[in-house]
Parts: sequence; structure tokens; C-alpha cells
Amino acid sequence: MADKKKQLRTIDPPFVAVGPSGVALRDRLKHLTPKDEKVLRLVGEHQGRLASVDLKARCAAGHKHDNDAWASRKRDLTEQSSSRIAGAITKATHDQYGLARRCLLAHVQNLEAGVRMLRHRLSLPIGEKGSKRAPGGYRSKGEWFHKSRRLATLEHRLDVARDDWKSGHVRVVRGGRRLLKNRHNLQAAQLTEREWRQRWEAERWFLAADGESGKRFGNETIRVTPDGEVSIKMPAPLAHLANSKHGRYVLASKVAFAHRGDEWRDRTEANHAVAYRIHCQVERGRWYLTASWTRSVVQTMPMATACAKGMVGLDTNADHFAAYRLDRHGNPVGDPRRFHYDLSGTADHRDAQIRHALTRLLHWTKQTGAQAIGIENLDFAAEKTREKHGRKKRFRQLISGMPTGKLKARIVSMAAEHGIAIVAVDPAYTSMWGDQHWRKPLISKTRSMTRHDAASVAIGRRALGHPIRRRTAPPQHHQSDGAGHRTVQADRGERGREETRRPVAERAHDARCRTGTTRTRGTSASKTVRDARSSGTWVQDSLLDTA
Repeated sequence: MADKKKQLRTIDPPFVAVGPSGVALRDRLKHLTPKDEKVLRLVGEHQGRLASVDLKARCAAGHKHDNDAWASRKRDLTEQSSSRIAGAITKATHDQYGLARRCLLAHVQNLEAGVRMLRHRLSLPIGEKGSKRAPGGYRSKGEWFHKSRRLATLEHRLDVARDDWKSGHVRVVRGGRRLLKNRHNLQAAQLTEREWRQRWEAERWFLAADGESGKRFGNETIRVTPDGEVSIKMPAPLAHLANSKHGRYVLASKVAFAHRGDEWRDRTEANHAVAYRIHCQVERGRWYLTASWTRSVVQTMPMATACAKGMVGLDTNADHFAAYRLDRHGNPVGDPRRFHYDLSGTADHRDAQIRHALTRLLHWTKQTGAQAIGIENLDFAAEKTREKHGRKKRFRQLISGMPTGKLKARIVSMAAEHGIAIVAVDPAYTSMWGDQHWRKPLISKTRSMTRHDAASVAIGRRALGHPIRRRTAPPQHHQSDGAGHRTVQADRGERGREETRRPVAERAHDARCRTGTTRTRGTSASKTVRDARSSGTWVQDSLLDTA
């Protein structure tokens, strides 16, 4: 009995990604006097200590925390600062606790995936081969034994993580866990103890204030005028350091946001809320001011409008973006484009590489006239566990190095400024079907196609709502379209749809090689007189015939 055909998984419909919900700008605080830097350090240290105490109290409360406890914490902080500073600290503490809870949940899910995979592989016979969808058994008894020990370790970690999740217990490090671990590896981090201490203290400072609509220039604690003058409301214990009225300290530096400066100035003049944060980059000895505000929810572009002028399919890879322009019927137009980047080095370098590649992509998209970019809704959270891929360390490093989460946030925010919509599609089978149905037909003498280029065509077609596979349903009655148009065919209103179909890449003379036969059809009659066949038969007359 023949095996049943394997069922394909359900493909989720494409959707237009929601635009950015906020804006953040940054400018350097230049020409600060030594007194300005001293005041900023004192204020940051004082408010940083308050933030540490508040975070400790919030983590200790766990699930028992409520609105009354929040109000009590804020009252305690107000006595040592101000009501607005206390509100900013408690809000930052709440956000940090929520982030720690989400990270703990992701850790639990990752451990569950690892335990589930280990149990599956340990249940298989030793040496059993796996498939594309699931790995097989372990290669030897020794490997099986070590994996059974690892299963016990992961189960213990999972029990501890679940208990923390139920009790509301989290582990948070103000200043960053990575920087904390560098204290024990100063030589590897290329830092001295004094340099590490300076960075550690700077990361634990708190110099931030939330905006308030209706207040002067949108913020009472850190006020920035439209001309760029920066002043800080001093906390109560440091009020004697103020150099202006109403307990404020005015910095000697002025800011001028080069990017979105007009938008920021309009908000400050209208007294709309703007949040500010001051931070120090110790390794360079520079101070920066970051302004941010939220945007009102804007309705995303309808799918029909986004697809009206075609689509740019985008395939994300470890070192480049593969893009292809498609018209609204799903037909590839022109040649593929590739935008390369390098994800090695520091986080700032990787982020700059991604931004540079996306900038070139968006400029090219505007030149083509398309209004949307189709990307895969990727999430490698379930693929990064080493229990699934085992010894394929290079492959795990490859998928771990792809910044899928940051990439989606970055491309959505940058595309919104160019008026380009982002259409997210299901990533199932895009690479396989693209390579199977689109790579070979698009290869020509002047065009080379890779598997990634073909995948970008598949992604663009799925974003447009067309099927990826180039399979055309035959007419039901006759050679015309009496039963409706074919599956992959232009609409009635398109010019040239009734013209002669262009020859496909696989021609009839290749049938002999495919079938292995000596001849596929009979030879046709020649159209020249010399090669024309005679219809009569040749007969030799006798030599004795003299008549």
C-alpha cells in the first residue's frame, strides 16, 4: 500500500506590519564645563542609588505588589528627590521588572524545548538516522549517556525557572550582567579596574525624566527650550548646587537635533510631552542627550493599496539582503539586487551595517516605484537550541547571528519615513519552492540567479497573494478561456495578454534526453526542392530493351 502524501503545514496569510509607535533622537552635549560634568555626576549618582533601592523593593514584593505598594514606594522616593523624579524612577523600575519577567518566560520556553528534544532523541534506538524535520538517535552509547546526564541538568534548571515564574522572583542587574561578569575577566575585556569601575558607575546612574503634556516645553524635570538650552530640576538634597531660579541648573551646552529637529521643535513649542535621558559614554568622555516621544496610532496602509504598484521581495541572509522587484501580477521585473553587510565585530558596528544596507534597499525600492516590501516573519527562537541540531555548531551560530528581531523593528521604522509599507509573510517553503520553480527559468546569459534570489521572488509573490509554485490550471473546455482565466495569468484589462506566449526555458528538443528514447516524433517534410522526397519508385530498365 502506497504511503499517504505528506500534508503541508498551513500557510498564514500576509499582513501589513504596524508602523513605529515612538521616536527617539540623540545629540551630543558639547562644551560642558567641569562644573557641569560634576553636577551631572552627582545628580546621576544620587538618583541611581534611589533607583537601586526601589528596584530591590519591587523585586522583593513579587506577585504581592499592588497599587498601594507602588504609591508607598513613590512617597518614600519623593522625600529624597521630587514627585516627578520619583514617578520616573518607579516607572523605570516597573518596566525593568516586566522585562525581566518576559526574559524569564522565554528562558522557560527554551528549556522546555531542549528537554522535549532530548527526551525524543533518547527514546530512539542508537544510530537511527533522522529526517529533515526531526533528528535521529545518538551515534553511540557514550553520547547517549552524556545526553541523559544533560537531560537531568536541564530538568533541574527547568524546575527552578518554573518556581521563579510562579513566585514572581526575577534576577536583575542594574548596569548589565555582561559588564558585571567583566569584573572577573578584566584582562579578556581589555580593561583596568579603574576603567571598569567608571563604566560600572556610569551605567548605574539615573538621569531621565518622563514628559508631561501641558507643562512648559513638555518636561519640567529636564527642560530643553526650542533654542537648545538644557536645564535640570535639582533634587532636594542637591538644591544648593542650582545656578538658576526655582532650583534649576542650566548647562553651558546647547543641543540642536539635526535629525527631526523641526518635529521636535514643534512639539516643544506646543508643550507636548517629550521624555529626556542624559547618559555618559565613558570610553570617549562624551555626554549625550536623548529625546523621545510616542506617536499616535496610525492606521496601516491597506493591503490592496500596498500591492497596487507591485512588491519588492526581500530574503534575509547571514551576510546580505536578496531583493527582487515584482509587478502586481507577481511577475519578476529586471534583475535581482543584493545588499551586503558584515555582522562581525561590536554591536554598534553590526547595527550600523544593518542600517546602511536598509538605507540602500529603501532608496532602490523608491526608484522602482514600489510601495511595499515583503519580508519573512522569521523567529528562530525554537531553532537555536543545541539539542535540536547537536553538533551543527556552525549552523547554530549562523541562525543565532541573524538579528531577526532588531531587523524587523529597524526596517519598519525606517520604511515608515519613506512611505513604504512592510508586508510580513509566512516563511514556510519560500526557499524550497523559490529554488524549485523560479531559479532555473530566470537564469539567462546576462543574469545569474542564486537560491536566495529565487526565494525573494517567492516571498514577493506570497506577499502579493499569488501562489509561489508556477503551476497553471489547464482550460476545461477548449484552448480559450471559456472556463475563466488560468491560475497564473494576466487580467482581462492588461494589454498584450492575448499575444503569443513566449517560449519556456525547457524546449521540445530536450525531450529525447528526458525520456531516453531515440526519437520523439516523425521528421517533417522539407520545404526545399532539392531535399523533397519523390513519391515514385526507381526501377532499372533492361539493357536489351531497344524499343
